Order: sequence, then structure tokens, then C-alpha cells
Amino acid sequence: MYPPMEELLTHRGNMLLLDHVVAAGPDHVRVAAVVDGNAWYADAEGAMPAWIGIELMAQAIGTLVGLVARGQNLPPRQGMLLGTRSFTTRRAAFARGENLEITAREVFKETNGLAAFDASIEIAGETVAEATLKVFEPADFKTTLEQSRQ
Repeated sequence: MYPPMEELLTHRGNMLLLDHVVAAGPDHVRVAAVVDGNAWYADAEGAMPAWIGIELMAQAIGTLVGLVARGQNLPPRQGMLLGTRSFTTRRAAFARGENLEITAREVFKETNGLAAFDASIEIAGETVAEATLKVFEPADFKTTLEQSRQ
């Protein structure tokens, strides 16, 4: 049994898009989310635009980082999504009520906090979106953010 998402991510309220951890290992995680037809991202039909998938993938990465931190008796920390070179999707949107499974697997991680992850979204066993995301987890998020604004 895995802890609730609120214990693994710093996201709260309507910005927390994931429901629970399905499976995890030292370098990968699989999480689940259900498309909420009443969420801030929902279109007129209650669907989630596929581009929100990048945020789902980023939150999956954050979940893996949160699980690792928890194993070291540390709280979850904030990180930054630096971007993706390619995000491919086979759909324009994910329908209201669809069950999504998001997988993230670490490709590399540097000691300075820079990392890359391969990520995908599946619906009923079919891969519907894929990307490689680059992320950064600075030792001091607040200071790094302040310095980036100068």
C-alpha cells in the first residue's frame, strides 16, 4: 500500500491531478488518474485536453521523487519541469471519466538535481501519449527561483 498523493507531492487542491500510486520501483512509478469532467481543465464535453498530459507526467515524476524522499524520511520537495523535446499523443483529448495510467522511468539523474524521464500515458492498456521530460530538483528551490527572476 502506498501513501496518499498529498504525502508525496507538494501539489494541493485542484492542481493535484493524480489519484494514487499503482506500482513503483527505485527508478520508475505508475500512477492513476481519472479525468474529472468538472475540473478547471475540462472542455465543454468534460474532457481533458491531451496537452495536460505533460503535467500528468511531471506529477508522476514528482511522485517517484516523493517516494524516494519518503524512504529517506524526508518530505516531498518542489522541482521544476524544464521541458520536453517531444510530446506525442494519439488523441486531442481524454474523455470525461477515462481511467489514465501514467508511467515515468528515470533515464538519467545528475548529482546537481538535473534529470530526464521517459513517460507515457495509457488508457485500457493502449499507449496514448509519450514524452521524455527534463526536470530539475534544486537543493534550495526558493533561492533558485529567486535567482532565476534576476
